[in-house]
Amino acid sequence: MKNNRSVTFIFGAFAFLVCCFLMNVSLGSVNIPVSEIIHGFFTGEWGKASYEQIILYYRLPKAILAILAGIGLSISGLQMQTFFRNPLAGPYVLGISSGAGLGVAILILASSAFGLGLGIAISPWATVISGTLGAALVLVIVSLVAWRIKDSMTLLIVGLMFGSAVSAIISVLSYFSGAEALKLFTVWSMGSLGGLVWNQILVLGLVIIVGMVPMVISIKSYNAMLLGESYAKSMGINPTQLRWLMILSTGLLAGSVTAFCGPIAFIGIAVPHVARMIWKTADHRILFPASALMGGILLLICDAIGQLPGSAQTLPINAVTSLIGAPIVISLVLRKNFSKEF
Repeated sequence: MKNNRSVTFIFGAFAFLVCCFLMNVSLGSVNIPVSEIIHGFFTGEWGKASYEQIILYYRLPKAILAILAGIGLSISGLQMQTFFRNPLAGPYVLGISSGAGLGVAILILASSAFGLGLGIAISPWATVISGTLGAALVLVIVSLVAWRIKDSMTLLIVGLMFGSAVSAIISVLSYFSGAEALKLFTVWSMGSLGGLVWNQILVLGLVIIVGMVPMVISIKSYNAMLLGESYAKSMGINPTQLRWLMILSTGLLAGSVTAFCGPIAFIGIAVPHVARMIWKTADHRILFPASALMGGILLLICDAIGQLPGSAQTLPINAVTSLIGAPIVISLVLRKNFSKEF
């Protein structure tokens, strides 16, 4: 009976995701009727030539990117919270996303600081590649540390220290960089869902799919980890193997999203708790698809708000997710049964 209710909720969340998708594509500096969008999608005929340009080359890629980013951050956040049994763990606690920021900082800030002249006129692919390389570097370092450290909480602390060290390096680069490069990096660090083309979104989508594979093959192990590593071992689960799969999955999901979109706050922390609160279950066979759907929904809503419908101005996506995500996390902390979820 409970499983039927959970599946019904998932189908309901998917239908709501479709509604949010249409709303996101419809709203902006030029409001386009949803009926016009549906007609254009199914027939290829648009009432105005400008509608086709706006939808196909700006709003549709941005909406799909919001869904992919929401899925990647939410699933990686859920893995972090379950594995470390920490309700405030998120996709950035291992420092992998900070590594992506370091890669972009080296491209933009270091080139300015050392007078190479590369930081002002860079392509979107250069930013993505540098962010990916930075995330991959930290992923390798964290993996080497995980090979030597057997305790999960110690790995969590080491990951946080990696993040702090990377932030310190970025601060030093910021101090010596020029004003234009510093402004460019600051804008990147605010996060953005726009400016990507279809082939970049395809690459991100493939990486998200690959990053979900380790999670899918270990989904039952996460249920056992809720009761601790000792219980998981008694059930025949290898926590060390699960740690490697979790690091690989989180590195691909959170690292790629950060490389393509910049750092996006609170989605990875807040969404898994929202999914637990709505579905009222600890079964990860339900929580993983539920978190993925809720992550896409929340980021679509945040992006629609950030577009400031009717205005040509847009807010940084990080500002909107923080304004919405912070009250969610605070309300969850104040709930009496918050700690009972772990």
